[in-house]
Amino acid sequence: MADTNRPRIHCAGPSITEREISYVTDAVTNCWYSDAGKYHQRLESATAEYLGARYVVPTPTGTSAIHLAMMVLGIGPGDEVIVPELTWIGSAAPVSYVGASPVFADVDPNHWCLSADSLESKITSRTRAVVVVDLYGDMPDYQRIREIADRRGIAVIEDAAQAFGSSWQGRMAGTFGDIGIFSLHGSKTVTSGEGGLFVTDRQDLFERALTLRDHGRRLDGTRFYEDFDRYYYHFELGNKFKMSSMQAALALAQIERAEELVARKRQLHQWYCEQMGELECFRIHTERKGLNSSYWLPAVSIEPDQQFDKLDVMRKLEDCNIDIRPLYYPLSSLPPYCDTPSGREAQESNRVSYDESLYGFNLPSNLKMTHEDVVRVSDVFRQLNLDFAASPSPTI
Repeated sequence: MADTNRPRIHCAGPSITEREISYVTDAVTNCWYSDAGKYHQRLESATAEYLGARYVVPTPTGTSAIHLAMMVLGIGPGDEVIVPELTWIGSAAPVSYVGASPVFADVDPNHWCLSADSLESKITSRTRAVVVVDLYGDMPDYQRIREIADRRGIAVIEDAAQAFGSSWQGRMAGTFGDIGIFSLHGSKTVTSGEGGLFVTDRQDLFERALTLRDHGRRLDGTRFYEDFDRYYYHFELGNKFKMSSMQAALALAQIERAEELVARKRQLHQWYCEQMGELECFRIHTERKGLNSSYWLPAVSIEPDQQFDKLDVMRKLEDCNIDIRPLYYPLSSLPPYCDTPSGREAQESNRVSYDESLYGFNLPSNLKMTHEDVVRVSDVFRQLNLDFAASPSPTI
């Protein structure tokens, strides 16, 4: 039975101030029809400046930003796109949406991001692109990944949905690919409730994105109405991947506070390290040399010699009214993919992903958490550590 006498500690959640309320109120009141682009333009400029990128296209979700990337790159039936095995299904689903085949690569056990060696082993003559996921704010070895991709002639889509504010060797997450994407889901550090961002330095990809996100029209909101006779002229079939004014207003307010919000996430992670760093049954993932992580959700592994798994931990935390998230199932184990040729091959080859999935989870890290909340979570882990150390198979 859950400990309902104490407030629930939620895994994720935003920080909302008067700035966000003011911007959204203005958008709801004033930003309609021909005035609808006011906050979009400011959001695009603020995000590009923060990231050091040339072009930003807001989208309704992170998944739609990846879907748009597939369309912009012309990926379709007969093509293959490599995706890491351990990630949210939204990294792979857009590959299927355009009729291509996702091919699942293994991850590195130290950071759960794409293994460069596995990537290279999965490339075939049909490979068009790789989706590289910056999982939980961590990032892979982009120098090797870019070298492999450039040498083999495949596009890189950086799925930085969970890594807004992270950087690798001084370069911001979301800027390592031909296209980068972000999610602004309500659980993310920077949020618009639902929302996404498509990022690129290439003008050709940017212009394709503007057309394909607006049903094939070559218009761009309020920035031009040069060809009035072409206003309802559709050059090709596209999709409707546009962010609302209210989403853009909320996102802008959050982007303007990005450094503050990322610093708060890093503080929460530091508190966890101070509280749990010496527990022999658990390992908190920390940034390695060259990485500056935004620590969207602190990642924890159960040490491999322990005789328990993440479900044991999750049950105990739930009993204490504390929200916790498991590491993802391997994508090739899920019903949409388990019986595909790629899925069956991945089940045999991607052993790191299958092993890590059993023992990984995320600590709560909502932006309203206090040091007292972190201590409360850590106290449960200290007791678990004692229980598990005393017995190879405790009853929880």
